[in-house]
Amino acid sequence: MTDSKKPRRTSGKRERLAAAAAQVLHAQGVAQTTLADIAQAAEVPVGNVYYYFKTKDQLVEAAIDAHAESLQGLIGALDQLPTPQGRLKALVNGWTEQRDLTARYGCPTGSLASELDKRADGLDQSIAQVMRILLDWAEQQFRAMGRTDARELAVALLSAYQGVSLLTNTFRDPDLMTTEARRLERWIDSLA
Repeated sequence: MTDSKKPRRTSGKRERLAAAAAQVLHAQGVAQTTLADIAQAAEVPVGNVYYYFKTKDQLVEAAIDAHAESLQGLIGALDQLPTPQGRLKALVNGWTEQRDLTARYGCPTGSLASELDKRADGLDQSIAQVMRILLDWAEQQFRAMGRTDARELAVALLSAYQGVSLLTNTFRDPDLMTTEARRLERWIDSLA
């Protein structure tokens, strides 16, 4: 649900490490990722990682924060569009633009949520908060369209995206995302 591109070299080391953590955790998963992997992706000496983050879990938390910041930026951009219907369709279009990345690694936020749910350290609740941001925003859009069933529609939208993300990743088929996006756009139009 957020973009996992290579971190920009121009930002500070802490920010680069957080962005790199989000990207590497998406590509490799929490269990397979080492601090050295993240340091390499951030182009930061591995010894410097400990100055900013004492544990891998702190880096996971920073990655979750990076997802939240990215999502807030996306929502801010979408909110500039004139209609809730247009905002929702632009969200779906953004998902489609990430279809190749999704085919390779799955949804960045959804994959992390699934992995963290298997742990008992509270990080699952942190990533759930990120998903809740998008769910609440989608509900606001459906409500602005005059829908009294706005929450249910928001859940349906995010469920459709998470489901097609899983299928796109499982079958390594970006066309699945494209097909579902077209269906979701028609569905959004039918609700207006």
